Amino acid sequence: MTSVNIRALLLFSAIFRVILILYGEWQDSHMEVRYTDVDYVVFSDAASLMASGDSPYKRTTYRYSPLLAFLLIPNTIIHRSWGKFLFSASDLLVGLFIRSILKLRRVPENLCTYSVMIWLLNPFTFTIGTRGNCEPIVCAVILWIIICLMNGNVLQAAFWYGLVVHFRIYPIIYALPIILILDSNFFHSGRKPFLSYWTAGHGKTTQSSTDVTYHCNMQNVLTKIFTRQRVMFGLVSAIVFFSFTGLFFYLYGWAFLHEALLYHLTRTDPRHNFSVYFYHIYLQYENEISVLEKLISFLPQFVVQLVLISCFAQDFPFCFFVQTVAFVAFNKVITAQYFVWFFCLLPLILPWSSMKLKWEGICCFFVWMGAQIHWLMWGYMLEFKGKNVFLQLWMASLVFLAANTLVLIMIIRHHRYSPVFRHLEFESSKNSVKLE
Repeated sequence: MTSVNIRALLLFSAIFRVILILYGEWQDSHMEVRYTDVDYVVFSDAASLMASGDSPYKRTTYRYSPLLAFLLIPNTIIHRSWGKFLFSASDLLVGLFIRSILKLRRVPENLCTYSVMIWLLNPFTFTIGTRGNCEPIVCAVILWIIICLMNGNVLQAAFWYGLVVHFRIYPIIYALPIILILDSNFFHSGRKPFLSYWTAGHGKTTQSSTDVTYHCNMQNVLTKIFTRQRVMFGLVSAIVFFSFTGLFFYLYGWAFLHEALLYHLTRTDPRHNFSVYFYHIYLQYENEISVLEKLISFLPQFVVQLVLISCFAQDFPFCFFVQTVAFVAFNKVITAQYFVWFFCLLPLILPWSSMKLKWEGICCFFVWMGAQIHWLMWGYMLEFKGKNVFLQLWMASLVFLAANTLVLIMIIRHHRYSPVFRHLEFESSKNSVKLE
């Protein structure tokens, strides 16, 4: 496929999203079931309050940064669908960033195009933005941070990382792998890091792993933890995060701090969702859930995150992907919009996967979708038929967790470990040999 096809793909994707937004307006006006996400109504109400000089947190269930409401102020001035076009534009930007990241690692044009198609033509992704969900903005910023790191723009990456953690707190899970890759063996002042490139042969890198792979171990981390790049990234991202947080705390007080940040750390949702924790929370909701119970619920996430980071930090796009899948799978609350968090990272790892679409890829797809449809069946029986199927729904959540775990294991087993950066000392010695 040529670059013309990329432009055609982006144009088709843009037109298709515009049609979906227009159709959504019609469905909202003529049908009982609305196309627009209920969260979009919350965003729009909060933006309207901000436009009139009030706090966006006067709108109940608005639990996001004021930045989101600020971005949607044109909803009240231009048109109520402004935010949908903004989110869909971010959706297209994710496709462009996916291609940019893969081209930086010299992935062939046809593989780049197929990978971009995985995002742009995914029903989960194009409906999220056109229904009015803000996740594409977060996905675009995360991919831009990856591009900045690959280009050696640590300062810019730090700024956007601090901003995106303020905007949507879950990217905090990427802090440790980013700190690990900001090693003096990869980053020197004024020098762009050397990247390892894709080559034929099931996505192997250009040099053997013994030559280019710099394995992070605890001794290295402890002895070289305070490198210039790490300190700069930590300081800048912290300054950005606390500056925005401090500004909005000054403007909106404890309502902002609780709704936008603290709520997500202590959230207990009794409504049915994909999480295995929902049934316990539902049964205990009228009783006060102890702090110990809340901390224990984070333990599986914490342990799995540490294991994945220790194994895959140097291959950080893959590390981000497996971290996100595991984080979502073990989270206390899981909704369908969370799947977009790892869908934006999936195209970045496909060129390095030895998994064949037939039959392993298809099997993984049907296992994951089958477990989800099975859960949705019981959810329909509970919500629309009013039947007492809480136990069956919880068992379906266990099946969904097992499916996520199985698919994640399959992806890890078929992934060709490929550290993004090459050792600077190795590159220097190689260049010296060439000069001689």
